[in-house]
Amino acid sequence: MTGTLIPQNAVNPFERDVLVHLEAQIDSARRLLGSILGQGTAIRDRDVDTVLARLADIKTEMDLRSRLESERTDLLVRAGAQLGVPAAAVTLEAMTGLMSPGVAERARERSAELRGLLDEVSREHGINRALMRQELAFLDHLVRMLAKEPDAGYRPGGPATPAASHHVLNLQA
Repeated sequence: MTGTLIPQNAVNPFERDVLVHLEAQIDSARRLLGSILGQGTAIRDRDVDTVLARLADIKTEMDLRSRLESERTDLLVRAGAQLGVPAAAVTLEAMTGLMSPGVAERARERSAELRGLLDEVSREHGINRALMRQELAFLDHLVRMLAKEPDAGYRPGGPATPAASHHVLNLQA
């Protein structure tokens, strides 16, 4: 962590630990978002190797985030002990009561940035999941077509039956 990220007036070890933790969370969320965005591009390009590589990156980052969650819990326990409440009851606002005004404001800003990044991660991950479902449904359709199996669904007039000729569109979302 560089000195520019942690205000000089953050002399209290708790203040420093909270800000360092928030910076680590933000860095992790940025890496996760980058991997998810890269995966989305690879899905759209139908680049299987890159999809799998980004999936490995995402798994690695999620393992790191698990460690960060443990650190977060430790910070909540420390704050709860100082505030006289259980860790589960500690909020960011309660934590900022243990900080100087400048450090508290910095913690609020970093927390808001983290929430925004995590919202974007969630949104992009949802898009990727939908794209993958679409690609897998198309693959399932192609495999059924090649195997001359009927589709599993129903068609107007009864169950689907294999058609004599097939037309395939190459569509991209």
